[in-house]
Amino acid sequence: MENTKIFEILRNSKIEVYYTNIDDMLVIYNENCTNIEEFHKLFNTITPDLKFTLEQEKDKKLNSLVITITRTESQLTFDIFRKPTTTDTIIPRDSCHPLEHKIASMRFCINRIDTYLLTQTKS
Repeated sequence: MENTKIFEILRNSKIEVYYTNIDDMLVIYNENCTNIEEFHKLFNTITPDLKFTLEQEKDKKLNSLVITITRTESQLTFDIFRKPTTTDTIIPRDSCHPLEHKIASMRFCINRIDTYLLTQTKS
């Protein structure tokens, strides 16, 4: 399906870039060339069992998957997205959790750092 109907809609809507990850799609487009509302309607006609939602940037920011993308005049910057309910609580070293859980928690944090190209903060 992606190489047929979706590709045609992306091309006809003049979408510049799109990324997919499981059930999320990030679309980059030029507001002067693309009517995003029309694009959204077209996507929802692909199959009756699948309905897409549209989340647009607010205050030049968009949370996508686990990153926050901020748009400036000349570039995009990236940071880790944390939900407002995030507690940053980790499993304490001396807890009774299995060692595999403790290691998995640390592996997740390390993997996130290695996976996403975050924007360096100026000190």
